Amino acid sequence: MGQPAGSATTDSNRPTVSHGIPFGVAVRVWARIALLSFGGPAGQIAVMHRILVEELKWVGERRFLHALSYCMLLPGPEAQQLAIYLGWLLHRTRGGLVAGTLFVLPGFIAIMALSWLYALYGRVGIVAALFFGLKAAVLAIVVQAIVRVGQRALKTWPMRALAVATFLAIFLFGVPFPLLVLAAAAIGYAGHRAGSKAFATAGHGAAKGNALADEDSVLGAEIPAHARPNLGWALRTGATLLLAWLVPVALLLAFAGPDSTFRDIAVFFSKMAVVTFGGAYAVLAYVAQQGVQHYHWLTPGEMLDGLGMAETTPGPLIMVTQFVGFMGAFRNPSGMSPLLAGTLGGMLTTWVTFVPCFLWIFIGAPFIERLRGNAALAASLAAITAAIVGVISSLALWFAVHFLFADMHPHALFGATIDLPVPASIRWPALALTACSLLATFAMKLSTMAVLLASSLLGIAAYILLLAL
Repeated sequence: MGQPAGSATTDSNRPTVSHGIPFGVAVRVWARIALLSFGGPAGQIAVMHRILVEELKWVGERRFLHALSYCMLLPGPEAQQLAIYLGWLLHRTRGGLVAGTLFVLPGFIAIMALSWLYALYGRVGIVAALFFGLKAAVLAIVVQAIVRVGQRALKTWPMRALAVATFLAIFLFGVPFPLLVLAAAAIGYAGHRAGSKAFATAGHGAAKGNALADEDSVLGAEIPAHARPNLGWALRTGATLLLAWLVPVALLLAFAGPDSTFRDIAVFFSKMAVVTFGGAYAVLAYVAQQGVQHYHWLTPGEMLDGLGMAETTPGPLIMVTQFVGFMGAFRNPSGMSPLLAGTLGGMLTTWVTFVPCFLWIFIGAPFIERLRGNAALAASLAAITAAIVGVISSLALWFAVHFLFADMHPHALFGATIDLPVPASIRWPALALTACSLLATFAMKLSTMAVLLASSLLGIAAYILLLAL
């Protein structure tokens, strides 16, 4: 795929990178982020923020939030799309491809291995025990990210009110957060038009003189040459990715029989990649309903087991779709070995689920990046950032209550029915590990790796102790 016109070149006509970050170093960093990406989108975004913004200072705070605001508007896993966006911003097309691929690779390998074990030997509950401690550490990292982003993004009362309103709308009423993000954008734009300083001072723009520009980051505040919009490059790149996504689907539709599971997998998950606004949490119920009730690929209990795999392995939570595709093809192998069919089904599911993510970013990111200096857009994105704090807080709470409590029970609250934890079902080892992780993160200020390592070791020790009692 070509590069936009105007990129700097060397004598060998190979693009240069002005920020001085070697591509090999970036690859290792993206691999590290991928291996630490536990805890769903909230945890993954928190890990990226901590490593790229706070630790390495490759990307500035405003640019990170600007990219996240755009990714929140797209269908599919927003955390992986954020990785693609930032990888592209640092090292052009190859950077985006590597960042996005590495982000899902550890999870893909882990889910595939666990799917084999599950198909051959049944439940793999031991895996949840191995990653038990990691969940506690991720929860602490998420809380830290919310605090730090909130301190920077919620400096005015209108922004704080917007964050709280977003949190309550999701937590109490289950409002899809794409609708909330769009509403926040409209509020920010209206505030800008009304001349509100609350929105004018919290912008993301990198226009000259903007006090919130990201000059202190390695990438800097200016737009890199390759990040400037180029319609020809966008069309070529978009066409290549569109063909990579849809050609396998078209071939299956043309040559596979009408009862082929592979055909159903290709069509269903391709459609899901387009309509799944709201991230993994919003789409899991839809996938479970279709996979269990319509296609009969797996049972409700197996769907829960697959979700447990995705929650306890690195990568996007939406990786559970790989397990669904694996089991569907395993149960309906179309004349081939069940394990081979399951493997191909899982690979096909992953391909049609994640290739569209590259398409959305490579087509839209250059134009979104170019608009960073637009005052009206900056105000809208600032409001979106405030809403995102509420969104991540709600995701973090969802993750926390399901980790800390074994049982949930529906309750009527403010006219809505929501699931609240049963106090008697609290998991004391989980609470103790979370408290230790919070202490290590906030009081002792240990690194991400140190917190994750210590918490995982404590989790394994707790599991062994419980088995002995």
